[in-house]
Amino acid sequence: MLSGPSGVGKSTVVRHLREFPADWPGLWLSVSATTRSPRTGEVDGTHYTFLSDAQFDQEIARGAFLEWANFAGYRYGTPRDSVARELSSGRDVLLEIDLQGARQVRASGIEAILVFLAPPSWEELVRRLTGRGTEDEGVIERRLAHAREELAAQDEFDHLIVNSEVKEVVSALVALAQS
Repeated sequence: MLSGPSGVGKSTVVRHLREFPADWPGLWLSVSATTRSPRTGEVDGTHYTFLSDAQFDQEIARGAFLEWANFAGYRYGTPRDSVARELSSGRDVLLEIDLQGARQVRASGIEAILVFLAPPSWEELVRRLTGRGTEDEGVIERRLAHAREELAAQDEFDHLIVNSEVKEVVSALVALAQS
């Protein structure tokens, strides 16, 4: 599981793995469901499965999520069945989830390596979040407040990787999976 504060580069790492599958042969990237609207370039079913609030409620009611959480005014969840299917086939599975989700997966007893992706500095994290240009100031402030909480919880994870360079992060993740 790859977790870390909003803006740290989790999605960039996952995008790299999608574009360069030879960097981690046999990896299956979980596609989370979310109630937020797609950002420019995001494709439903590839980057996220975009659901209405009512649809998300239905999925919760039927126990469809391995984990789910509220974050910055939206909900995100990991589909249980697809993860179980890929794990049972022997593939490596990468979940990109937030702190709440990582805690839920850890509590569930599922065998997983929890990796915390940290920014090189607080200033760089702020720059990345504000540089997106996709969210208003209120959302950015909520994300930064949540980032402080997540950074304080990094000791709950098995491994810490500082995201200075995407290729270095990918190499470190592959090495952890192979160990």
